[in-house]
This record gives sequence, C-alpha cells and structure tokens, in this order.
Amino acid sequence: MKPPAYNAEEVQQISQEQGERNVAMAVCVQLAGRAIIRVVSRCEQAQDNCDLDLSECQLMQVPDAVYHLMRHTELKKCDLSGNVITKIPPKFAVKFSLITELNLSHNQMSKLPEELAELQALERLDISHNTFIALPTVACRMSQLKRLLANNNSIIEIDVERLKLSPALEFIDLKNNPLTGRLHDLLGSFARIQIEISPRQLEDWEDLSV
Repeated sequence: MKPPAYNAEEVQQISQEQGERNVAMAVCVQLAGRAIIRVVSRCEQAQDNCDLDLSECQLMQVPDAVYHLMRHTELKKCDLSGNVITKIPPKFAVKFSLITELNLSHNQMSKLPEELAELQALERLDISHNTFIALPTVACRMSQLKRLLANNNSIIEIDVERLKLSPALEFIDLKNNPLTGRLHDLLGSFARIQIEISPRQLEDWEDLSV
C-alpha cells in the first residue's frame, strides 16, 4: 500500500498545524506545571498559618496530594473559591475536621456530602455562586455553623422544618435565587435566623397589570 502523496502546500499546512498543536500542548503543560507549583506553595504557607488558600488554582477537585501535604497541620480555614470543582469528597471532613471557615464559592457544585456534618468546628460556610438547586440539608446538621452564604445559586428547594432545627445558624444569605412564593412566605416568618432574600418576582398569572 502506497503512502498518501502530498504536494508542497499540503505538507506545509500539515507542518504548520502540527507546530500549532505542539505549541498548544507546551502551553497546557506549562500552565499545569504552574498550577501544581502554586498548590504546593500554598500548602507550605498553610503549614505555618493554618489557613489553606487554594482559590483560583484551576482545580476540578481537591488533589489527594493536598491531604498528604497537610496531614500534620491543624487547618482552621480553607478557601477553594474560584475553581471548577464539582464535588467535595466525604474524606474532606475527616482530613480537615477542625476548620472553622470553608469557602466553596464560585465553583460548579450542586451537592455537598452528608459527611460534612462531621465538621463540628465549622462556623462559616460559603457556597455562593454555584449550581445548587436545593439548600444542602447537611448545613442544618453542623453543630457550630452560624453563617451560611448561599446566594447566587438556582435554589428552589429548602427543607424549612429542618432549617428551623439547625442548632447554631444565625444568618443565611439566599439572595439571587429563584425561590418560590411559598418559600418567600415561610422564610419571612423566621424569627431566630436572619435570612436575606431578594424581592419576590411575581409570576405572570399574579401580575394583574398585564
């Protein structure tokens, strides 16, 4: 079988395309390398101040290497904001059980594992700017959680009765969520917990001026 014949112009085009692919590959490797270096560097900083800042690190998940690097450090704060993380693994609560603040904002999460209830020292949780449809019920089981930021999601489901039983919650930010009229009414009657919500948008059938 004869190899395909190419004229000079086609050969030049193929070489150019291959060169562009090689450059793109090199850039990707370089970016990945920088991201790894950034993560390792921030883990080393956290070993000194107990504050792990992995924001804007292009993470799709929490790398296993992070748990290894932080195994002898009692973390107090963890910032994972501004990545593309879709889920937090159950072991996160085991490895970082003493954190008091957790920032998961500006990611692509829609659920939290029930194991996060084991974060018995957590006082502040930020899940804003994600893709949650339901307010995670696990937040209602965190014994020390006082502030929950859940604004700018797609939340239309909230277990109101479970929310009332949350042991320590004092403040919830639910602004910029498509809450139903029923939820607006129920949340507005809360006394113990301060809840911030955006003004209710009337449904078409409710707007008598139309």
